[in-house]
Amino acid sequence: MVVAVIVIAFVYLSQVYADVLWYQQLGFLEVFVTENLARIVLFILAFLIMAGAVYTSLRIAFRSRPIYAPDSAIQDNLNRYQAQLEPIRRLLMLGIPVVLGAFAGTAASSQWQEVLLFLNQEPFNKPDPEFGMDYAFYMFTLPFLSFVTGFLISVVIISAIATILTHYLYGGIRLEEKGLFTTKAARIQIAVVAALFLVLQGVNYWLDRFDTLLNQGTWAGALYTDVNAVIPTKAILAVAALIVAALFIASAFLGRWRLPLIGTAMLIITALLAGGVYPSIVQRFQVQPSELDAEREYIDRNIEMTREAYGLNEVEVEPYTPTDVPEAGALGDDGQTTANIRLLDPNIVSDAFSQLQQFRQYYQFPETLNVDRYEIDGEVQDTVIAVRELDTNGVPDGWVNEHAFYTHGYGVVAAAGSTVQPDGRPSFLQSGIPSTGVLGDDTTYEPRIYFGEESPEYSVVGAPEGRPAAEIDRPQSENSDTDSRTTFNGDGGPEVGNPFNRLVYALKFQSTDLLLSNQVTSESQILYDRDPVERVRKVAPYLTLDGNSYPAIVDGRVKWIIDGYTTSANFPYSTEQELESATQDSQTAEGLATALPAEQVNYIRNAVKATVDAYDGSVDLYAWDDQDPVLKSWQNVYPSSLQPFSEMSADLMAHVRYPEDLFKVQRELLARYHVTETDAFFFNSEAWNVPADPGATSEGATTTATTDRQPPFYLTLQMPNQERAAFSLTTPFIPFVPAGQTPRNVLYGFLAANGDAGTGEDGVKSEDYGRLTLLDSSGQDSVVGPGQAQNLFNSDTEVSQELNLLRQGASEVINGNLLTLPIGGGIAYVQPVYVQSSGSSSFPVLRRVLVSFGENVGFAPTLAEALDQVFGGRSGATTGDQENVGETPEDPATPPTEGGATPAPTPSPTPTPSEGGTPGGATGDPAADLRTALDDANTAIQDGNAALAAGDFAAYGEAQERLQDALQRALDAEERVSGATGE
Repeated sequence: MVVAVIVIAFVYLSQVYADVLWYQQLGFLEVFVTENLARIVLFILAFLIMAGAVYTSLRIAFRSRPIYAPDSAIQDNLNRYQAQLEPIRRLLMLGIPVVLGAFAGTAASSQWQEVLLFLNQEPFNKPDPEFGMDYAFYMFTLPFLSFVTGFLISVVIISAIATILTHYLYGGIRLEEKGLFTTKAARIQIAVVAALFLVLQGVNYWLDRFDTLLNQGTWAGALYTDVNAVIPTKAILAVAALIVAALFIASAFLGRWRLPLIGTAMLIITALLAGGVYPSIVQRFQVQPSELDAEREYIDRNIEMTREAYGLNEVEVEPYTPTDVPEAGALGDDGQTTANIRLLDPNIVSDAFSQLQQFRQYYQFPETLNVDRYEIDGEVQDTVIAVRELDTNGVPDGWVNEHAFYTHGYGVVAAAGSTVQPDGRPSFLQSGIPSTGVLGDDTTYEPRIYFGEESPEYSVVGAPEGRPAAEIDRPQSENSDTDSRTTFNGDGGPEVGNPFNRLVYALKFQSTDLLLSNQVTSESQILYDRDPVERVRKVAPYLTLDGNSYPAIVDGRVKWIIDGYTTSANFPYSTEQELESATQDSQTAEGLATALPAEQVNYIRNAVKATVDAYDGSVDLYAWDDQDPVLKSWQNVYPSSLQPFSEMSADLMAHVRYPEDLFKVQRELLARYHVTETDAFFFNSEAWNVPADPGATSEGATTTATTDRQPPFYLTLQMPNQERAAFSLTTPFIPFVPAGQTPRNVLYGFLAANGDAGTGEDGVKSEDYGRLTLLDSSGQDSVVGPGQAQNLFNSDTEVSQELNLLRQGASEVINGNLLTLPIGGGIAYVQPVYVQSSGSSSFPVLRRVLVSFGENVGFAPTLAEALDQVFGGRSGATTGDQENVGETPEDPATPPTEGGATPAPTPSPTPTPSEGGTPGGATGDPAADLRTALDDANTAIQDGNAALAAGDFAAYGEAQERLQDALQRALDAEERVSGATGE
């Protein structure tokens, strides 16, 4: 047993030691020490209080037991129980308090955050409208007092149970024919315990008065009934509880239970009447007959403080009256917006990145890519970006391969968001192996990705100087069969060069190879906990982290950027939201994004910007919202963990963006709380909804009111009446309808959050960052909403015909994200259309762009052409893909060449008559060529169906080849028709 205890203790302590090494190496040891010290102190205090109270109760009850008791049948039974318990009585009198104390200590230690916030709280310097208490009282003090009161009540109740059972067992309490008999000692002890319980209950009643400001009903906070009935009666009950407590103390000396029992009965009756019946009467007969007038003041409080708690109090609302009639040249003033309209959907083009840029089976790209922006040739350009991470499924089996040879990914891959190559493939700005492009190369940034979202569980890296490199680094070149080797040269994890540390981590990861492998050297480090979000969560356990971390090249390093939130459910008069529900949309439903945890909050701030270095895993936490009292309180707890945002470089500032999950929570509240006029808010007559994602209703999909919401989109956008474009997060709104009714899909609002924090200076935040601008067009019912725009696209005859052609054969048409844009004095919708052929090596390529403005629809190979179609032949827009006009796309099914690279497309300008011919042997009449190609496609479809019915698969294959050829000729002819007519 001793050996077993020693082994168990060693294993447990080794894990603690491993944690110490991890936090110490990362520079956040104070987080580990502070949290665990707080837990230990709370455990000890709660253990001592609970165990001491129970032991004292048992001891007093036992020592004051009557020595002689009258004989009776009941007493005979008790005597037998006493005799059976006597051999283990002392063990029980110690064991029971210890066990109960351990349970109490464990429960109390989980409240370490509430205790630390209370002890280190910072004031808000704002009083609540009812009691005049600082908001900090509700955020920090009230939760602590409620915890202490609840804990002490549980101590008193358990002590009372122990007291009564012991007195009964040893004759201090007896049931006789005349009634209940108690000894004086029992009476005094029970009276004292009852008095303590009533005192604590009185404190509880008093605190309940303040808790009314946190109520969550039709409107949050203390309403008319609470203020005029509940709060006064809670005060009365608190005083009554103290009076009854005094009666119990008096009974201990008077020897009579009548007064305290009568007092207790009266207290219970008063609690039922004053706490339930009286407020119900007030609500029914005073509030309901004139509810708006009675609740007006309290509704105003709810509106004001909810907007403050969620950062909505400074939303700039601008009336917007969109036109639905496009005019030629109307987009001339929207050049900054149209030049950055994103045609690459980051949720669709991952396969294109994989097929064109993966190069090895042990690399991978995430299913969903990220949107960022970079300055290129003096212009800021939106990009779709990802890192080439290690894919452990493609690594040969074996401990050495999985944990010592294959240790990291390689390189950043980025493509222009607003343009593609003429063949519809991404236009890469950064690509290849070695990594090259306009964002840098191996000499200007560190491309190796040791820490990422798909990194291995752990890797052993590092070696003595002079030892041959062992880690697989990257292919020598894109088409090379030879891989180069490297050795990690950083400080990325705890050292495992000494035998004791190797033993500790061999136990942690249950691997004997860590002890025995010759790949573990005297200079080795072990890298683990490598997911950026998890890494930040461990060093900042007080933060709720955004579900999306994104990479950026910053100051010559690849940095993962993560947004951290301070949250609370204790802000007075603020409406609660469940974070998981508020952040769900069609992306989370499809597993392309992660919702926040199921946590109820009524206060949130984007308090921290965190970065994780992709090479060495170093974590930096920046106090982004340095005016947030919650964050300032945590800074008092962890004085050295957070840096001021003034320490952020200008390059890092340039890649900070407005956080997506915070925006989702805000838009959910703003759908109702954009209304600040009491009457309209009361009647809910101007409420909005976030529209459903038009692409989320695919066949077989299961959606709900929350999971089918359209996600917000990052765009570089110049809002009306703004001087310049900004990288923004955007969402539309449509009218609210009750659940189960068909929504009216007209546009009522459009919200944009400015995400440009950079000013070009180190540590200087742009004043415009975080500005929320709301375009309110709710006075009209004729503005097309996202759902109507999608219906326009789907029902347009020419669009439908061409899409059906693209769907024939082995090709699949994929609609990209539907972007809402306030341009040209109205609302435009832009949707890229991708085509993907069947086959394991296929990937989506951009084939068409859909545009709508009012009831007008454009459909063309490029955005520039589609806009011109809508705006009378000349939109006046500057677009990212306008140089692609007149070029013929390649076959989307063209497979990549060996090694994953794809040959660059050769532009094929439309030939002129003087060149002696037309593409593909055409007649020279584009309209005739289009009709011929469509006829050939129809014939091929009929022949294929007939061959398939006859079981002639050779003929079916030949028909499919003819169909593909006809479809390509139709597309080419359609482009020449568009070029000839200027549409």
